[in-house]
Amino acid sequence: MQVRSFQLSDCNPVTELLQVSLSEECFENTIEPFSRQLSWDSDLIVVAEEEGEIVGALIGTIEKNHGCFFRIAVHPDYRRQGIGRSLVSALENRFMARKVSGIYVAGDEHNEAALPLYEAMGYGENKVFKSIRQLSIVG
Repeated sequence: MQVRSFQLSDCNPVTELLQVSLSEECFENTIEPFSRQLSWDSDLIVVAEEEGEIVGALIGTIEKNHGCFFRIAVHPDYRRQGIGRSLVSALENRFMARKVSGIYVAGDEHNEAALPLYEAMGYGENKVFKSIRQLSIVG
C-alpha cells in the first residue's frame, strides 16, 4: 500500500470510494467540502493506493492555522489493515511541515465511527473540533 498526494486523475475514483465507504447522508455532506478543498489546496487530501486502486482517502483542511482532519474513508474490503492510520500519519506530516499551531478532528456525527482511530493516535476528546460548520470548506 502506498499513501500519496491526491492527483487530478483521482477525482472519480475518490468520489466512488466516498460513495461506497460513507453513508448516503455523510457522502452528501462531504462531496461539496471535498470539492472546495480540492480547489483551495489539494495537497491536504491524501489517498491510499493498493495495486493501482484507491482504497482510502483523507480530506484535511487548515483553518486559522489549525490543521483539521475533515473526513476519512477506507473501502469496506480494506478496513482494519492500518490504512486509516497511514493516512492520518501522512496528513499529520503535512500539517507539521506547514507549522500549524494544533491539529484537530472534525467532530460531526459522521466521524463518530472513526473516533477510536483518532483517539488511538492521540486525538482524544480535547482534540475534537465541535463546530465544523465554522470550517471554511463546509461553507
